[in-house]
Amino acid sequence: MDLTRRQLLGAAGALGLPAALAGCGGFSTSDGSSGGASGSADTLTFTTWGTDAEIAGLRAAVSRFEESSGATVSLNVVPYEQMFSNIDAQIQAGNPPDVFRVPYYTFGSYAGAGQLLDLSPHLESGFADRFTPQAWAAVQNGGSPYGVPHHTDTSAILLNLPALEAAGVTDIPTRLEDAWSWDDLAAVATTLRASLPDDQYPFAYNWQGNGVTRWLSWLFQADGRFLTEDLSGPAIDSEAGRAAVEFTQSFFTQGWVPPNDTVTSSTYAQDTWYAQTVPMVWSGAFSIPDAESTLDFEWGATFAPQRVRGGGDFGGNALVATAGTANPELAAALLASVTEEESMRQFCEGASLLPTRADLVEQGITFDVRPDLAPVFLGQASVVRAQDSAQVASPDMASIITVLQDQLEEAFVGGQDVATTVQGLSDGIADAVR
Repeated sequence: MDLTRRQLLGAAGALGLPAALAGCGGFSTSDGSSGGASGSADTLTFTTWGTDAEIAGLRAAVSRFEESSGATVSLNVVPYEQMFSNIDAQIQAGNPPDVFRVPYYTFGSYAGAGQLLDLSPHLESGFADRFTPQAWAAVQNGGSPYGVPHHTDTSAILLNLPALEAAGVTDIPTRLEDAWSWDDLAAVATTLRASLPDDQYPFAYNWQGNGVTRWLSWLFQADGRFLTEDLSGPAIDSEAGRAAVEFTQSFFTQGWVPPNDTVTSSTYAQDTWYAQTVPMVWSGAFSIPDAESTLDFEWGATFAPQRVRGGGDFGGNALVATAGTANPELAAALLASVTEEESMRQFCEGASLLPTRADLVEQGITFDVRPDLAPVFLGQASVVRAQDSAQVASPDMASIITVLQDQLEEAFVGGQDVATTVQGLSDGIADAVR
């Protein structure tokens, strides 16, 4: 499976170590463990998936922690397709890893079920200040942190520059404040539709599979919500909700996206961009290394559009400790260490991902591949608000994802009207959070 498909299947105040761990020597990292806490006072198990660049960054961070703490961390790397079936089975069997990696949209289901360690007793005062508000909001459950935000990612628009120029689309925003409006995007799409052959389309959107949460970017751009502020009920039956459904439904009625660019499609949006079926695609920064090594045309990136405000998806992953870990202090110390400045910078720059530390966001980072695109993705991530990421971290998000998939598929290819779709979304979300 190629890098893009793997990724799409799919975002001061240090914690003190126990005194007994200070000043001990380093240990090596192992990759063959089957997971499950050993119970040893100075050993942790850590299960993850990832690209080669991500695993290299995690290995470096783990080695740094081992050297400073004297602990041993057994790093178990599994395919993404097996990751959560393995974790769920291990939790059921009572032998989960001490620490694992989890997407923000999945985090809430584990935290809400009481399966994660409440980090509150293990964090020093001010620990939360190292992160951006939207990142910290994404690891909360009931007002307490049950993980640390390791990195984020968000979707900007990747561009086939020669194809756009050939169609006469040359006014590409280079500053966040100049991002296209919805009307601007519609005008660009109309221009492209008129100039492209019938078997090509203006753009593709990356809402396939669990990526349906990326549709919420349109809702946020319209300044809407899908959950109430206390996350207890639906809030999508609004002008913003209707606007988001109506505008995205027009992608299909106007012929702006390929007919198979639906939320249930097995063809990922980026595949159509690679095949030059579309000159524009929404995608995360994680795809930059693969694109740079694969594509034979000049390409770049610009910001996602805005309506009332800017908005984007809060992608990426958190790191969490399981509630039953035999070493809660050590597990919490590992989570804190991996989010130290040096470790996070190395990880994000090497893997083309975005930091969650406020200082790194302010300073900026430089991707190892296509560093010129880092400001675009950092700028796009800056428009995500804490109120947006907090909703995606809802304990009921897994059920809400199914509601989004069902109702948007009906709106996009089933002919369902806007009012019926919004009502279906509202009713489905109400059932999901009941």
